[in-house]
Amino acid sequence: MIEKDKLIAKNKKARHEYTIEETFEAGIVLTGTEVKSIRLGKVSINEAFCFLDKGEVYVNNMHVTPYEFGNRFNTDPIRKRKLLLNRREINKIVGKINEKGYTLVPLSINLRKGLVKVDIALAKGKKIYDKRQDIAKKDADRRIEQALRRY
Repeated sequence: MIEKDKLIAKNKKARHEYTIEETFEAGIVLTGTEVKSIRLGKVSINEAFCFLDKGEVYVNNMHVTPYEFGNRFNTDPIRKRKLLLNRREINKIVGKINEKGYTLVPLSINLRKGLVKVDIALAKGKKIYDKRQDIAKKDADRRIEQALRRY
């Protein structure tokens, strides 16, 4: 039996606020009760951001609701969590972030083969006019789809 990827949480604002340049799949260091809570879908990455510290990548403000049966083993819901990436990927990220305008944004949290994975992206912030163009394009595409369905 092949297990499919299960989407746990998605950062919907990320694709609206940023132009995505490149994506990476990263493992994440969690405690047992955090994993149980994430499997139940009690996680939010809407306010989360990634940062570099001493050559390692961390995600901060990722809210994992404490597991209700976790008692003393529960940890701080918004603590910083280490992301697991290859050294080559980290070096690539460091090089891009040192350039002007690049940032590291978490896109989604998935369950792949029983492991919790975070999809992160190297991104550049969009200007207001870029956001307007994207909204206009989506609206036009939606109207075209509706017109095609009628015929």
